[in-house]
Amino acid sequence: MGAIDVWAQITTERMARAPWLAPLLRWTDQSENAVLPTVNSTLAAMDAADVEISLLSAWHGPSGSLISNEEVSAQIEAAPDRLRGLATVDLTNPMQAVREIRKWVDGKKFVGVRVVPWLWDLPPNDRRYYPIYTACIELGVPFCTQIGHTGPLLRSETGRPIPYLEDVLLDFPELVVVGGHVGFPWVDELISLTIKFPNFYIDTSAYAAHRLPADFVRFMKGLGQDRVLFGTNWPMLSPSKCLEKIDMLNLTDAQTEAFLSGNARRIFNL
Repeated sequence: MGAIDVWAQITTERMARAPWLAPLLRWTDQSENAVLPTVNSTLAAMDAADVEISLLSAWHGPSGSLISNEEVSAQIEAAPDRLRGLATVDLTNPMQAVREIRKWVDGKKFVGVRVVPWLWDLPPNDRRYYPIYTACIELGVPFCTQIGHTGPLLRSETGRPIPYLEDVLLDFPELVVVGGHVGFPWVDELISLTIKFPNFYIDTSAYAAHRLPADFVRFMKGLGQDRVLFGTNWPMLSPSKCLEKIDMLNLTDAQTEAFLSGNARRIFNL
């Protein structure tokens, strides 16, 4: 079986034009048009790197919808064997957010919820998230978020694991949380939380394998071998780019399988 990419999106034009995206495009040496993939180009990129399934994120921010749940649903329907969804919500309307989660997240087509704190400038222990966590627990699906610094021109503080995410994990011990983008520069905080909380996981999206921090790679080979998931942040990075130097990590066959697919299959019930 192929890999599972737990962080991808098929970017819309309104998201590609967001002013905060400009530095990310510069870092990845891409234009707005280059980050406007189609379902077909996404599948081609997956095939090139032996990615079996990608989880497509919907996005919503203070300015409104960037990639709607409806758009992600249509994308999945174009390739239902290869694509799954992570629903989004409007944090300013928590009760409607709960209704949206119950409407879209069925554990089969939509297998979780994603909210990116830096987009809202609200850390994950803000009261507006708490009904969303309750809905995720009720439905038995993970809550996915970003940890660490932000590439876009918005504050990074909301991505610091301690105290913000630690508060959530203390208040909701049943909640499964997947933190994306490795958590740099707070890798030590991140590792300490995985030791403390059995329902906390990390994905490697936004990093090519050979660019992962050394401390994080050591964690992947030890305590973290059942806690780390593969992700790309497609279309900012392609699966091929993320995996082309994976041999440099010197993972065992069992560690490689867990990282590329096994952990994601278990956590998202794929």
